[in-house]
Amino acid sequence: MPTYSALTTLDLKESAEALAEAMEDFLPEPVGVGVFEIEDGSGRYEVGVYFEEEPDDTELALMAAIYGAKPFVVSEVPETDWVAHVKRELQPVEAGRFFVYGSHDAEKVPADKVALLIEAAMAFGTGHHGTTKGCLLALDRLDRAGYRGKNVADIGCGTAVLAMAAAAIWNLPVIASDIDPTAVDVARANAAANGLADKVICVEAAGFAQSDLKARAPYDLVFANILKGPLLALVPDIAANICPGGYAILSGILNTQAEEVATAYKRAGFMLAARDEISEWTTLVLRRA
Repeated sequence: MPTYSALTTLDLKESAEALAEAMEDFLPEPVGVGVFEIEDGSGRYEVGVYFEEEPDDTELALMAAIYGAKPFVVSEVPETDWVAHVKRELQPVEAGRFFVYGSHDAEKVPADKVALLIEAAMAFGTGHHGTTKGCLLALDRLDRAGYRGKNVADIGCGTAVLAMAAAAIWNLPVIASDIDPTAVDVARANAAANGLADKVICVEAAGFAQSDLKARAPYDLVFANILKGPLLALVPDIAANICPGGYAILSGILNTQAEEVATAYKRAGFMLAARDEISEWTTLVLRRA
């Protein structure tokens, strides 16, 4: 059975969320509705609605007009075995000493690499995205320069690949948090699959307010691979929860946004230690003065 997508964009997050909520009651009933910030620096939001039968163009146009959105663009989405597709398309990733792979590539793991297993069905955070790879390379470079983390947090952990990387090379517990409970479950499963269930502590949290995160602070290394908006909002919390001389490895930042983020952290007492670009994404390594 084909699936249909209907996509539109709006300038304001509040309007996008209101349209998405209204689309929940649309007929034919959608099988999924989502709101996403467009990662091009424009500050615009996309509303995506998915149907099992083709929606009426006139009704969609009316909904878009009511909420001040662009006209919906409707497309038929072909049936795809996405896990099989990802297995074909995603090859293992090397990032310094780290080798991120799916179980279908287990025979390719080099003996001299720190291997991190992330299943193909969990594509975001596998290392293929420039933000994740940039963070892994930054961690590898810090370690090779002689830095050893003793208390590490991974904020917005996704698959927990960064937390696992630090736990693996430094043999220490790392706390990994995410606002999404599904991501926390995925993180726990990945930690167990890599033999790190006793090293990666996974919690559901936004920022540093959660009790386990607060109890372990201050940290000497914090990963935050999220987006520009949350990174700017977290400036006071990250500054308050990293000890002097500690590092923040930040990504999820478009190259055009990097200067704004770096400046905000400099004002909070951080020095820029490194800035790396992979494709359109920047990773910042900042040290607390």
